[in-house]
Amino acid sequence: MIFNSLGSNYDFGYVVKSLFSFTDGRENLKNVLKSRFKGDVELFYKSREAIEVALRISRLRKGEYVAINGLTCYVVYKAIINAGLKVEYLDIDPGGLNFSPEVLEGAIKRNSKIKAVIVQNTLGYPCNIGNISTICKKNAILLIEDLAHSVGTIYSNSRLAGSYGDFIALSFSQDKIIDAVSGGALVIRNPRFKKHSGIGLKNIPLIWYLKDRLYPKFTFLIRKTYGFLGLGKAFHYLLKKLNLLSTSIGDREHSLHILPNWHSLLARNYILSLDKDIEHRKKVSAIYKEKIDPNVLFGKLLADFDRSTNIRFPIFVDGRESLVKYLKANGIYISDTWYDAPVAPKKFLKFTDYKNQCPVAEEISSRIVNLPTHKNVSAKKAVFIADKINQWLITK
Repeated sequence: MIFNSLGSNYDFGYVVKSLFSFTDGRENLKNVLKSRFKGDVELFYKSREAIEVALRISRLRKGEYVAINGLTCYVVYKAIINAGLKVEYLDIDPGGLNFSPEVLEGAIKRNSKIKAVIVQNTLGYPCNIGNISTICKKNAILLIEDLAHSVGTIYSNSRLAGSYGDFIALSFSQDKIIDAVSGGALVIRNPRFKKHSGIGLKNIPLIWYLKDRLYPKFTFLIRKTYGFLGLGKAFHYLLKKLNLLSTSIGDREHSLHILPNWHSLLARNYILSLDKDIEHRKKVSAIYKEKIDPNVLFGKLLADFDRSTNIRFPIFVDGRESLVKYLKANGIYISDTWYDAPVAPKKFLKFTDYKNQCPVAEEISSRIVNLPTHKNVSAKKAVFIADKINQWLITK
């Protein structure tokens, strides 16, 4: 069985570390991030808390706007709302996954209340950060780099993602480029904001900690036994029914939380092996790029292939549900789409104020299919996936 997520980044070694690691990792993690991104570091239990704090210590005024990518995650939207601000949606560039500098510039001309911009390098593919940064500086607008997908992404001028923003937001959530089950960090790069009044953080409830601690073991067992008399499938169903599986998005209480030592240690270890992980993702993605029918690929993204983290490899098809069903019948589970709506997951869209501002993002989110590139996908499995996709394309 091949899974897109569901503990995708975990192998047996990770499971052992997750069960038997007790060392204090917070200061070591802070030092690693401070060295890499050249700024002061605050750690949080969720990445949306990091984004919210960045906006709060920036002292933006109530009613001002934060511009975001028109294809993004609900947690980004929620962080902005929690900070008392409003959202400006920037539609993505046709043939790409990020907004263009031209779209940003047009939005600023229409809305003078835009005071911050968040870029995310969707799926690890780099945005045009140079021109975006120039526009932000010209208009005295804060720039936040959200690196949930893109720690290790290289911009066109050979600078690493995370080298432009006033703030850097990181996610350590399950299935992200750095995976500690949960977690996030804020790097404060702009000296204007390094001296802030402090951040009140709460400890997470014990039940959250226990769910996270057991998540790698649970998902490892599910994946290993999924095809064995349906045991893994039944176990997965039972854990979800009993609410014992940690989730990356949920209606958690609106508070700011301390990142526990355990999560910090896992995040630090993951960062230290990140180059090896990205190299594996590039190799798997190169197989998809070579073997899958080019009619379902975007040339603009392929041009940035070598500079991306390739956290997922996107293809674009009509009849996505049919493909997902076909692949599932062949033991390939990829129904968890990033992103299935302009503000995803789609079931959360109703909780936003989105009103069809991003037609390109709407079209792309109805057609995108993300293929797995994680450590549990070997070259052989990648060839198998590519072959099955091509078979489906012939028969559809």
